[in-house]
Amino acid sequence: MPNYSTISGEGSSPAGDMTRQRRVRGRQKEGGGGQATMVSSVINLLNTIIGAGTLAMPSAMSHFGMVIGVIVILWSGFTSAFGLYLQSRCARYIDRGNSSFFALSQMTYPNAAVIFDAAIAIKCFGVGVSYMIIIGDLMPGVVEGFDSRAADIPFLMDRNFWITVFMLVIIPLSFLRRLDSLKYTSIVALVAIGYLIVLVVYHFAADPMAPRDRIRFISWGGPVEALASLPVVIFAYTCHQNMFSILNEIANNSPGSVMGVIASSIGSAASIYVLVAITGYLTFGNDVIGNIVSMYPASIASTIAKAAIVILVTFSIPLQVHPCRASVDAVLKWRPKDVSRPPVRTSSPGGRPLLPTPAPTRSDHGPAAPMSDLRFAVLTTIILVLGYTVALTVSSLERVLAYVGSTGSTSISFILPGLFYYKVSDPNSIHHQRLTKEDDDVLSTPSSDDEHADGSEGLLGRSVDSIHSVASGSSAKSKNTRSPWRWRRKFRWDMEHLDQEFLRGAALALAIYGVCVMSVCLVMNLVGTVTAH
Repeated sequence: MPNYSTISGEGSSPAGDMTRQRRVRGRQKEGGGGQATMVSSVINLLNTIIGAGTLAMPSAMSHFGMVIGVIVILWSGFTSAFGLYLQSRCARYIDRGNSSFFALSQMTYPNAAVIFDAAIAIKCFGVGVSYMIIIGDLMPGVVEGFDSRAADIPFLMDRNFWITVFMLVIIPLSFLRRLDSLKYTSIVALVAIGYLIVLVVYHFAADPMAPRDRIRFISWGGPVEALASLPVVIFAYTCHQNMFSILNEIANNSPGSVMGVIASSIGSAASIYVLVAITGYLTFGNDVIGNIVSMYPASIASTIAKAAIVILVTFSIPLQVHPCRASVDAVLKWRPKDVSRPPVRTSSPGGRPLLPTPAPTRSDHGPAAPMSDLRFAVLTTIILVLGYTVALTVSSLERVLAYVGSTGSTSISFILPGLFYYKVSDPNSIHHQRLTKEDDDVLSTPSSDDEHADGSEGLLGRSVDSIHSVASGSSAKSKNTRSPWRWRRKFRWDMEHLDQEFLRGAALALAIYGVCVMSVCLVMNLVGTVTAH
């Protein structure tokens, strides 16, 4: 197996760089990628991240203290971003447009694939139902806040009535096949969260600050309080269930573009969380509760804030239905696999067909075979009907969601990305060896044929080019070639300069971290249950 550090420096020449650029452009044009822009990808991913949990950040900070609270928020954002980055690295081993948790499971842990997708489906379904419950709980108060006479009309005070009304909005949005189609509703949802942020900051500026003895700047509330609030911060960044759809649909899937989507989404979310946590906490001190909006005096502004929460969760439900539907479909298609026989592929990891086959219809849900219209409609209908039924019959899913979140969110955000990348990038794995073989094929292809030969390659090929760019820069350095721009090849914005063995170790550490977080969250939930009784 070739050692990238010993590759000759021919790729570092201007002609080699131009050849790589031509290959990348060819892949973007002919690689069968999506049509989503980087902006729409950021909007949808950011809307998946930011939810009603934003309003619980001041309460979490009251238990951590301001200094530790800011550190925990930033650290949670960093670990979530690293999980997203590992997902993008894993997607390079899969044909362009077919990335999914199920596809990775089939490559790494084939007989456990059904467990992974079932956990994702349950988690997304539970979050969607909780959003429906929030709608039913808030809308009576919103209507009464705008007109007190509404309290005399029974059906306007009925939570089931409002859940039914908003289902008329949720249903058509949930039947959209592509995540990119939800970018406009995501913009509306982000405007709603923007109003909530303005409201919190306004009250911080207009209201007197809490007494200093009610504010913890450096001290904290103790390990029990801090650990109880840790899941609130960690789960606030959960968006990994939609990352593969983002990768499948984005038009420019270069490492720099994907890294820009991750950094913009997580960075924006972290900035919002820190801003709301600090301003909200300084306004009420240690007396702040989970939903800070409910602490503001009754007014039109606070009523609009509650309506903004309703709008936010309404447009977030389709973002939960999308991965839930894909996971349910994967579970239903799953069959036990004989791991003793290596998988047979009809194409190389870069997307070039090994046998002449007709071009398949592209599916944004991951599996190579697209979901039929009938299957799509039936699965979507079942998910919505079940969610609607549960939301009508159950008034509180807090304890159930606590356990689902403790297991599902940590698995999606940390454990699965870490384990998948650690497994698939093993130098001895057949998938990584295929990557290396394709790398050798690319090097042996004459530059005049690059655009024709590489037109159908995927993101994996681009990753190989980036590796060669780094290796070539290292070779040039060993030959004492002094270039003022050499640091640009060594330290790259798209993180392609990172050593693979270092990444594998960090991926394993992220998976172990996820197991620890899951254990802590489950223990705290058990302690809370015992205390409640």
